[in-house]
Amino acid sequence: MIDKIHKKLLNNQYEFSEQAINQTLLRQISVYEIKQAVLQGKLIEDYPDDKYGPSCLIFGLTEQKRPLHIHCSYPTRSLIKIITVYQPSSKLWINYEQRRQLND
Repeated sequence: MIDKIHKKLLNNQYEFSEQAINQTLLRQISVYEIKQAVLQGKLIEDYPDDKYGPSCLIFGLTEQKRPLHIHCSYPTRSLIKIITVYQPSSKLWINYEQRRQLND
């Protein structure tokens, strides 16, 4: 699946949700950084039964080694929808790839 996502990104077959646009502006994450992270990244979580359609979470690093999580739709859509983008917290993630078990 990640190869199909890469292909769509390289062919500019993607769009941003309103939430993703707001977050990228607020967090100063550029489209270039998102592409870098996805193109060298890996799928870390799969959400086939997501409320608004199948989606997945990708972890990748930018050229400056900035860790990013990109939540996007499956590549079955004509345009991949980038749903949300953020820099993961090491308090919540082990190596930014596995969720930590939080004690209540």
